[in-house]
Amino acid sequence: MKARFTYLGDMLFWILVAALTAALAVILLYPLLRGAKAAENIRAGEAAVYRDQLRELDRDLNGGLITAEEADYARAEIGRRLIAVSADEPAETPKPARHHRFTEAFVLLVLPVLGLCLYLTTGRPDLPSQPLEARLENPGNDVAVLITNAERHLAEKPDDGKGWDVLAPIYFRTMRVNDAQVAYRNAIRLLGPSPVRLDGLAETLMAVSDGVVTEEARQVLEQSLTLEPDNPRARFYIALSMEQAGRPDEARQAFEALAKQSPADAPWLPLVNEHIAMNGGAKARVDPAAPGADPAAPGADPAAPGNPTQQDVAAAETMSAGDRQQMIRGMVESLDAKLSEEPNNFEGWVRLVRSYAVLNDKDRAAGALKRGLAAFPPPGEQGRQLLALARELGIATEGATQ
Repeated sequence: MKARFTYLGDMLFWILVAALTAALAVILLYPLLRGAKAAENIRAGEAAVYRDQLRELDRDLNGGLITAEEADYARAEIGRRLIAVSADEPAETPKPARHHRFTEAFVLLVLPVLGLCLYLTTGRPDLPSQPLEARLENPGNDVAVLITNAERHLAEKPDDGKGWDVLAPIYFRTMRVNDAQVAYRNAIRLLGPSPVRLDGLAETLMAVSDGVVTEEARQVLEQSLTLEPDNPRARFYIALSMEQAGRPDEARQAFEALAKQSPADAPWLPLVNEHIAMNGGAKARVDPAAPGADPAAPGADPAAPGNPTQQDVAAAETMSAGDRQQMIRGMVESLDAKLSEEPNNFEGWVRLVRSYAVLNDKDRAAGALKRGLAAFPPPGEQGRQLLALARELGIATEGATQ
């Protein structure tokens, strides 16, 4: 019995394929078959209109609405147009154009054969169908199905705090920021606040507001600091909120305090230094071997090609803020040129987008984001990280994936 249903299912599939192919062929052939007839109908309609005008002209003349001289002039003009339309009509019944036969044969024979060959080459006609319920029970590595399973579980057990805690960061990584916000709030409500949950909620609120640290996000971060006073993520975002509010002195002091408490190899130290410089301070020395260290920044490895030498770093320390900014811009443009030649450098694109944002050059930051997404498309993890970075920095992402 099972084999019979399998056979019927296979037959139904091929019948649907044949019906869709036939429907597509009709749609493609219809303009070819009606083209000549449509042109003839247009000419016949124009001739009928002109003949009606001649009859109406005679009625106006008989009724005394127009003079004989005006009627002769109008009759001559209408007659000229009628002759022009009649002259365009073929002398004999036109024969179907030969080149249409080849087009019709291509549509009816070649396209279906090509489609069938493509399916047999790339498809799996031998693979049995798998209903949605079966896919949900065995999701494998399908993130969408895993999320669906978690959502179904939470719909049945909405008080499962651990489920919301697991789902919230997944929502955030897949750019479902509104769902992530709800999930973080539920996790905090059911499991209690923690630095990780509060920081995640704050980042979600910032993603919703295009990278702006809102008052609500700031309050969440301050709550996180009460639980973990040395939390570098919360301290960074609070300093960023001061910078966005137009309080550069307070922001610089907050960033400098974060830099002093951070280890020399902290991966966030290069970004902190950029904000210190942008707010008028001097950058702290960065360990060039640190993960995430920016080779385009002063204090990075001087032996790397294109990076400043120790003399450049020493000279930068004595420069004015304007000269130092110009030097940084030159190094950023050098990094931009290198990425144009070697685009398969994810860390380089992250540094470039962030550097242009720090320099307040939103147009170039958006351009660098678009080029980076061309090398690392959004469906991949690295592409999603670039989009998340853009939202954090307040860079428009509309059109960046096109």
